[in-house]
Amino acid sequence: MYTNEEVVMQPIAVIVMTCCLVAFADAGDIVVQKVQGDVRVRHGITEVWMKAKPGDVLRPNDTMKTGKGASAVISAPVETSSPAGSRNISLPPEVMVDMSDLRDLSQEELMLKLTMEKVRSSSYEWKNNDLRLPNAAVVRGPDRTPSTRLSENAVEEGVFQLNGTRVLFANRFYSTCALKAVEVLRRFPELEAEVDHRLMVAEALEKSNLRGEALNEYVALSLREDLNPDERSIVQDRIARLKKQGGG
Repeated sequence: MYTNEEVVMQPIAVIVMTCCLVAFADAGDIVVQKVQGDVRVRHGITEVWMKAKPGDVLRPNDTMKTGKGASAVISAPVETSSPAGSRNISLPPEVMVDMSDLRDLSQEELMLKLTMEKVRSSSYEWKNNDLRLPNAAVVRGPDRTPSTRLSENAVEEGVFQLNGTRVLFANRFYSTCALKAVEVLRRFPELEAEVDHRLMVAEALEKSNLRGEALNEYVALSLREDLNPDERSIVQDRIARLKKQGGG
């Protein structure tokens, strides 16, 4: 038999437990806080882009894209402690960001995934400015780049994704920034002309404590003939600093 006090406390306990479970379930949610202009979300593997609105809950397999002149703010969970347990991330115009990239990778996971990217790229003729990974076999041979020209929409998607890697870098997701940038440059080799993208990859690798790989990238960059004096100075300074730190 329950006492009157126990009977009263049981519903309260159920309510408290339910609230705790809801809070726990929502702890990993990414929530759209603000939208301005044409901002769209793609859920999962679908090819349908839907308009985003404040309050939308995004999952790791979702992608957000901002159009020209558009912007958005999302709140994402953080691993480190903070008063709200999340932080706001601003998306400027013309970016595409996979929600699964709003996380940190271990050095081992990053190195493995980078090596896999190198293997995927082995069907292309790699030039001096490509990312070089230790012990990663590179198959050289005739250029097997598809002869069909990528559509304008496809190239625009690559540009948006590459812009999205800068959002990752700005928010200290250095490992996924480097990995995503290498992936995008593999899929859209015509975008490699921008030296600052490769500089970002090298710096992201360095900040991910993969100094050897960062040094390899800076050395590869130093061989490019299209560096302007400022870029060459930056590359040479970083090579010297990493060598002094024992990066190579």
